[in-house]
Amino acid sequence: MTELSIFQMSGFGGLLILALDLLAIISVLGSSARTGRKVLWVLLILVLPVLGFLLWALFGPRADTRVI
Repeated sequence: MTELSIFQMSGFGGLLILALDLLAIISVLGSSARTGRKVLWVLLILVLPVLGFLLWALFGPRADTRVI
């Protein structure tokens, strides 16, 4: 029996990465960062999906929280 990796499950890994990247991009666009910084973060996430997401999770701008 072979070891089952998340990236071997019929595209589930790709779908998960896509969902996480979309979450990161939405958060970047909703942040109060300057426009140039937003563009650079979105490009980083799009060009390097896994590494870009990890870098955003550690250092990236977050969306502003709304208090109701």
